[in-house]
Amino acid sequence: MNWKFWNKKNTKTKAKKKSKTREWADAIVFAVIAATIIRTFLIEAYTIPTPSMERSLLVGDFLFVSKINYGARTPMTPISFPFAHHTMPLINTKAYWDGWELGYHRLPGLSEVKKGDVVVFNYPMDADSPYFRPVDKRENYIKRCQGTPGDTLSVVKAQVYINGKAAPNPPESQLDYTVTSKTPLNPDVEDELHIQRYEQNPYPFMTQDSYNALKGYSGVTVTPNIRQPGEPDYVYPTNPQHPVGPPSLDLPGKPHDYHWNVDNYGPIIIPKKGWTVKLDSVTYPLYERCIAVYENNKVQVIGSDILINGKKADSYTFKMNYYWMMGDNRHDSDDSRFWGFVPEDHIVGKALFIWLSLDDQASFLGKIRWSRFFKIIH
Repeated sequence: MNWKFWNKKNTKTKAKKKSKTREWADAIVFAVIAATIIRTFLIEAYTIPTPSMERSLLVGDFLFVSKINYGARTPMTPISFPFAHHTMPLINTKAYWDGWELGYHRLPGLSEVKKGDVVVFNYPMDADSPYFRPVDKRENYIKRCQGTPGDTLSVVKAQVYINGKAAPNPPESQLDYTVTSKTPLNPDVEDELHIQRYEQNPYPFMTQDSYNALKGYSGVTVTPNIRQPGEPDYVYPTNPQHPVGPPSLDLPGKPHDYHWNVDNYGPIIIPKKGWTVKLDSVTYPLYERCIAVYENNKVQVIGSDILINGKKADSYTFKMNYYWMMGDNRHDSDDSRFWGFVPEDHIVGKALFIWLSLDDQASFLGKIRWSRFFKIIH
């Protein structure tokens, strides 16, 4: 008797062994999918390319950004090349297809964006010519949140005020100064105080602590380069590089001549979802971009009338929350003072910690900034 009646070859077949090529292909596909899920919904690595956040973050810092803290955005431009943001390396073409775009949705997060958070977001001005990029394919920027929805923000002599109260200044924030001394400053002193100089600016940059220390030196005079109230400047909403609305408005209200600059700005109310603003010659230039570009309405000004989607309007109710972002290096930062509000659908994540830092200006043996490894970002 055949006791192995259960092992009938005619009813069972052995699984065909995968080839090495197939095994490698499966492993690569799995790795790409896993990495994409992690980068989209959990955590992603970024690098600091410019000095706009110094000395809080340095050029050459590599950091991890959490998508969980504020809730991850679901993909808005789903058809794109893995690991390329908006441009393909080498060939310099678009890394996505914008023929199919999805609406804005965000998973539940651990918290809302708070004042003082260091935030990665998509650069709002990439909505304009020459790029016209979808929201999630706009350039990544990193700044500190200074104002949240509903806040009234102003800047007085380089000090940020929120709802009439002075906001805490980041301890590593910088301004530029005019320094005069009887003899040239010792380079060792500049290194010790972390005084920085940039090719495009003749003035040295330093933190408040460095300023306090330097002005105590004998024969040295240090003066912060803070612009006076009313001194003209190319800031939002009158920045000619980022024009907002028609060049002239025949609308009710006082003339829209703000006389703001980078050190004396506002007051300005940051839009909050559900807030209704009255539209006139004062408010329209401030909020026209939010209404037309970020909230996708057709806006026209005909004579003294504002038309939104073809209907006359004297007010508008916002559909999204907005934020005000500024760099810690206040006199060397392209931020909300120049191009306005950051919509909530542009928020990418919260900067957590630095995992590597490289100094391109240092010698080969000194390139790695060991002291910055795993530094928590505040």
